[in-house]
Amino acid sequence: MHVIIYDFGTSALKTCLFGIDSEIHLVASSTAAYGLYVLENGGAEQDVQEWWQAVCSSTRELFGKTDVTPEQVSGLAFCSQMQGVVLVDEQGHALRRPMNYMDQRGVREFADCMGKGIVKVSGCSLYKLARNLRVNYAGSTSVKDPVWKYKWVENNEPEVFERVHKWLDVSDYLTSRCTGRIARTADSAFATFLYDTRPGKEGWNEGLVKMYGVRPEHLPPIIECTDLAGELTEEAACDLGLAAGTPVFGGGGDTTFVNIGAGCTRPGDTHVYVGTSGWVSTFLDRQKVDIDAMITGVLSARRGYFNYYAELETAGKCFEWVMNHLALDEIGVYLEQATVADDIESRHTTLYDYLSDEVGKVPPGARGVIFTPWMHGNRCPFEDPTAAGMFFNLRLETGKRDMIRAVLEGICYHLRWLLECESHKVRTSDPIRFVGGGALSPLTCQMLADITGRTVETVGGTQEVGAAGTALVVAAGIKGADVLELARSFVKVDHVYAPNPANTAAYERNYRVFKRLHKANAKLFKELNG
Repeated sequence: MHVIIYDFGTSALKTCLFGIDSEIHLVASSTAAYGLYVLENGGAEQDVQEWWQAVCSSTRELFGKTDVTPEQVSGLAFCSQMQGVVLVDEQGHALRRPMNYMDQRGVREFADCMGKGIVKVSGCSLYKLARNLRVNYAGSTSVKDPVWKYKWVENNEPEVFERVHKWLDVSDYLTSRCTGRIARTADSAFATFLYDTRPGKEGWNEGLVKMYGVRPEHLPPIIECTDLAGELTEEAACDLGLAAGTPVFGGGGDTTFVNIGAGCTRPGDTHVYVGTSGWVSTFLDRQKVDIDAMITGVLSARRGYFNYYAELETAGKCFEWVMNHLALDEIGVYLEQATVADDIESRHTTLYDYLSDEVGKVPPGARGVIFTPWMHGNRCPFEDPTAAGMFFNLRLETGKRDMIRAVLEGICYHLRWLLECESHKVRTSDPIRFVGGGALSPLTCQMLADITGRTVETVGGTQEVGAAGTALVVAAGIKGADVLELARSFVKVDHVYAPNPANTAAYERNYRVFKRLHKANAKLFKELNG
């Protein structure tokens, strides 16, 4: 069978055509970009027409790369960024630009609801937090959580709010646009923290809906990720160049499917993901929460299982930033004033490959330079929307290579911090799987192994791991098979990286300092960015 998966990242879409028989393989793929509009008031928005244009152009481009025809596609689904807010009318049309997961305008809304009370935990009313924890082992403890975006619109754009029919997430909106059916998948419903995860009570929780002041009529019906959401409408099929009536499955969020594409489908299996954002996630057959470290067990694609998930909002985005603003100078020369373009073209596929080679010339520890990867605030293991990135311990002898290596190391230090926090509550695995675009670099893979002290495994097609997991979910839905068993049989390890003890001392020294940098600077961040 052939399935199409639309992998929606923060700023780009990768459309993947998979063939699934005795194994899963990527037949063809295409990409398209769209904007992320970061506003001065803390907003972060996107445009649904840009999303749809990316879906249409990438789909048509896809079939120019393969002999597979649209009529041979057995199903499609979306795998997307999560915790966005898309408000639609009765026809499913977006009423305003969607609010991205990085949007942090809801500071007042958060304070008005959760900041009041005599007894507080993590800055939140203990009473309200306890109600949430009892229902779903989670709570809206961050200003970036979807409910505060929803409330911000209510308070600041009442004319828009009064026209709202339903409140959706990114994948839900796109599925609705394909099928005409407005619904939410269970994983995206859980991401609002209004969803009841208790066995036999799964669904919207009336008490939490009332506590947060959400209108019940704005909450759509809930389906499972593996459910058939509907069929491709004539209008959508015409836009996409696909066959009308093609089955469209529930799909869902990226965190829901990456563990499946990584082959982490046994309780205790841990994976690390680095794309635009990053995370550490451990697959569990029970729900756990660490409210102090902002970690909870989010729903898996398979009911009854959870991903214990700790997030770093800007991981690969930090490396993209340093590439654009430090590696490339005003005359387009990389790293130093020398003509290297021909050499890059002959020896390297991308600039990322070239930078990996260059920073490999710097010893572990980046000669004492430390970078904090909090380029848009931070959520875990501490919540601080005012936190920011910084280079610490620059000296006259510090060079660009040192600083670029420090960015990679800073991302890995933070991921180790998340891994250690998870290990306080659950059993995490050794080895760990490393997936996402960050895992394409052997240098970064070895760095992660050395910094965490864990053996690191990578898998084939690591950039498409979320899409591959979603494809397996669709295949399971078509076949009526167990998606966890499918993943265990299909996903194979391709490289293994063991920690190098020779690098331990330098990394341990820097890591000890790294963990203290936020506490030492929290008041200064707030003074500058509050």
